[in-house]
Amino acid sequence: MASVSEQQANYVLRVVEERRIRFVQLWFTDVLGRLKAFHVTPAELEDALEEGMTFDGSAIDGFSRVQEADVLAKPDLDTFQLLPWHAEGEGVARVFCDIATVDGAPFEGCPRNRLRRILDGAHDEGFTFFVAPELEFFYFDSLEPAGPPRPVDLGSYFDLGTDNVAGRLRRDTVRTLEEMGIPVEHAQHEDAPGQHEIDLRYTDALTMADTVMTVRHVVKELARQAGVAASFMPKPLAGVQGSGMHTHLSLWRDDTNAFVGDDDRYGLSPLAHQFIAGLLTHAKEITAITNQWVNSYKRLVPGNEAPVHVSWARNNRSALVRVPTVKRTKVTSTRLEYRAPDSAANPYLCFAVILAAGMAGIRGGYELPPEAAGNLFTHTEDSDLPMLPTSLKEAADTMAGSELLHETLGEHLVEWFLRNKRAEWAAYAETVTPFELDRYLPLL
Repeated sequence: MASVSEQQANYVLRVVEERRIRFVQLWFTDVLGRLKAFHVTPAELEDALEEGMTFDGSAIDGFSRVQEADVLAKPDLDTFQLLPWHAEGEGVARVFCDIATVDGAPFEGCPRNRLRRILDGAHDEGFTFFVAPELEFFYFDSLEPAGPPRPVDLGSYFDLGTDNVAGRLRRDTVRTLEEMGIPVEHAQHEDAPGQHEIDLRYTDALTMADTVMTVRHVVKELARQAGVAASFMPKPLAGVQGSGMHTHLSLWRDDTNAFVGDDDRYGLSPLAHQFIAGLLTHAKEITAITNQWVNSYKRLVPGNEAPVHVSWARNNRSALVRVPTVKRTKVTSTRLEYRAPDSAANPYLCFAVILAAGMAGIRGGYELPPEAAGNLFTHTEDSDLPMLPTSLKEAADTMAGSELLHETLGEHLVEWFLRNKRAEWAAYAETVTPFELDRYLPLL
């Protein structure tokens, strides 16, 4: 649990006073990664920083049962940040919170706590885990469910376009993130109409999970202010690609990239081979976390530029694990790319299970299988490679039987997550869709 030093608290209180901050939002996430918040006035802030905010955990999905309801939101003051889109004199700031029990122990249902625990385990073995996700999303005219969503532009991959609302929004979003101290590698239009991408610069996995939550909030808020809507739904449109969160990974030890191998034809260390093997061995088990919605599996289908086979390859976008090419002068940037996650995943749990799978490969000395050949997006029928789950039900059932997932997430999170996902699948399975009405009602 992050400590609140007197020096940090005094700095926050001083900034709030000098910048005339009207509210401080205390952010945290539920088990599904949905952003929750308290709004604290300056008059109440000092007590909130010292003691945390008590709330009824039974009201938050995946937190507490009624008989064990009360929990504490404890601010992590390293994450204090002004929200720059509010007017002068009406300022708002935010700070992420860890959730604790009323006696101060880390709460088992807090995704942020769980990621920290997995990172601490790797750190005890000398490793620091860095990630850099690529966040894809759509801009639509509206999110009203009356009909199919309408993209705000008709652009495609890397289109420069004109000074349209989507282009301006993407630029304004990047500028806002930079103002908040969030470095962006680059941003561009993606392949589908209305689809855009923001690539974030490497940092440690806990900071990046906070960053992903922030980016999603900023993207949606600035879109709302511009009179349009943004969505990170994995597959909002039929016939075009969905929104992924391809995540670049590296392990560092003693200020050295532990994935770099001088004597390997791939440029990878034996440790990197084992990490990839861990990802592949446990890929099916972690898919319910990296792709947690019914809609996620409309993206993970053959031919839609998303990985469906449990495979690895060098610089091959159709593989589940890709080894990007690096310049000879920049071997320290050697990394892996895990391409299954979508942009609607809970980043805390997503990064936790990815690291856990890779570390299982290292600890168990897993052997790397042969590299996949060819384009797996198109040549799928004759492939003998195992496939990722094809539905949320299959993914949840696989997760339920995974010893690794139970160890990584703990029984509390696994129980709540599976309960939620099975309820989601049951509701989906009994829903009569427009597809069925259009196809069968006139015919049968």
